[in-house]
Amino acid sequence: MIQDPDKLARKIGLQFKQAGLIRQALTHRSAHAENNERLEFLGDAVLGFVIAERLYQKFPDADEGVLSRLRATLVNQTSLALIARQLELGDYLILGSGELKSGGYRRDSILSDAMEALIGALLIDQGMDAARRWILELFNDQIERLSLKDWMKDPKTRLQESMQARGLELPLYTLKSVVGQPHDQSFVVECRVSLTEESSEGRGSSRKRAEQESAEKMLGKLAEAFGLKG
Repeated sequence: MIQDPDKLARKIGLQFKQAGLIRQALTHRSAHAENNERLEFLGDAVLGFVIAERLYQKFPDADEGVLSRLRATLVNQTSLALIARQLELGDYLILGSGELKSGGYRRDSILSDAMEALIGALLIDQGMDAARRWILELFNDQIERLSLKDWMKDPKTRLQESMQARGLELPLYTLKSVVGQPHDQSFVVECRVSLTEESSEGRGSSRKRAEQESAEKMLGKLAEAFGLKG
């Protein structure tokens, strides 16, 4: 039985002035034309900005690449779905009959979309300050656990250690091409890991630099898809 959305608002400490917004934020497109997709779009942008702003403040010595990877470990489908489960959000989702039968209330994609839609609804209802406060409250523990220590290692080392920590095969680097004169060459290297079918490509003036870039890109893919910290 689907729980009353207003009960969820009380449970998570939010009071919506526009009562219909929280219901819309919890409504999947399979249930109604007036669903949470537009609110999700808005919430996704706000979430990314607030987390980026907090990381910028917390790590003043981190460069753009490190900040981007840190944000990707927080703002991703897996992370949002985990928070949604902690809030028991699935009990309040309004789904169509097909999604109900297939267990849509347990699906990471639906849970994470609803979390973003709630953020978007809060922004519309109470403004940016309220949205920022709630986001930072939700992510506080994860942000506090972040450390730059591991992120300062070179990308190949971080990727290798990440695979080893999970008992997986080491990354495979394949030289795809070398172009240019001996004194001015450009190398292209492909990186593959067993965790995903996607590959990444790096370019550089040496094979080593190309491998580092391909590892960097692979770390970004893994962080975005699985919330893995390299």
